[in-house]
Amino acid sequence: MKIRQSAVALLSLALVLSLPVGYAEAADPLPDAQKHVLKNGFRNTNPAFAPPSPWERMKFIGPRLWATTVHPRSVNLPSVENDGTAFKNNRTATTVTWVGHSTLLIQLDGVNILTDPHWSDRASPVAFAGPKRLMPPGVPFENLPPIDLVLISHDHYDHLDVETVRRLAQLHHPIFLVPLGLKAWFADIGITEVEELDWWESRRVKGLTVTCLPAQHFSGRSLWDRNQRLWSAWAVAGATKRIFFAGDTGYYPVFKEIGKRLGPFDLAAIPIGAYLPRVMMKMTHLTPEESLQLLDDIQGQRFVAIHWGTFDLTEEPIEEPPQRLEAEAKRLGLDLTKVWVLKHGETRSW
Repeated sequence: MKIRQSAVALLSLALVLSLPVGYAEAADPLPDAQKHVLKNGFRNTNPAFAPPSPWERMKFIGPRLWATTVHPRSVNLPSVENDGTAFKNNRTATTVTWVGHSTLLIQLDGVNILTDPHWSDRASPVAFAGPKRLMPPGVPFENLPPIDLVLISHDHYDHLDVETVRRLAQLHHPIFLVPLGLKAWFADIGITEVEELDWWESRRVKGLTVTCLPAQHFSGRSLWDRNQRLWSAWAVAGATKRIFFAGDTGYYPVFKEIGKRLGPFDLAAIPIGAYLPRVMMKMTHLTPEESLQLLDDIQGQRFVAIHWGTFDLTEEPIEEPPQRLEAEAKRLGLDLTKVWVLKHGETRSW
């Protein structure tokens, strides 16, 4: 039994570690649809998009599998104890709180929003293997205020956690906004308050305008559903303020178009981690330097760093992303008071 369980764990780990990598693009377009929509799934629209070779994937997955199972890394980052009292008493202030990884609690115009919510111990299809949480959630789940809206960027295990969304649906009954193809996944686990959007489509939710936006990434929760569900960024516009949530993306020029159409943004939540080795990650994950280029493209006024310091997904030192971010911000002459690297659990007004 132990041998069998170990084999399953290793297979599961190999699967999880393959998900940040990407595979070849499908190429059969759907007539009368946007060019990223195919008859059998979705694709990136950047002509330069090229996933890593099978050999490069093998070279990456093997050492990561070994590191995750035999010599897992640890980190002790600063955090803020957050009992949720301020959230529950807040009716007017516009705030953002970093729970960890890509999970933010956003309070805007009296609406409580979560992005890519994840409260589980692993980013994995199984509870006994896969990338383990390095830092506890900055806000305990029971300390959340009533959640009105949940935004999902894509279906990878570090962004879409089945146990977390089930708890949210059972206890908070929010509206889930998701990219194309994910509504059926939610229905399969019994969640029906879900609306799916294509890129550039918008919905009005409790007085906010929420827009699904292009990103350069990929999708899949197994070896058999590659790119069957769309990936996206999101914009949320309130009465006077706007926030951009990048989800998970590589860099490409579409962000300038987003800035022209919907910018400027008062706050932009942009990933800064999971970028090494570059031969593996350059098409689907940003470096800290690219994240600041994206900020400029979308006309963002303030930056909040996400997608780092929570799960050990790739090869860069865990503490490195904010160090590179600060160095690049100084090189560019940016106002460092507007480049935020929040502690787990920290809240700021914007």
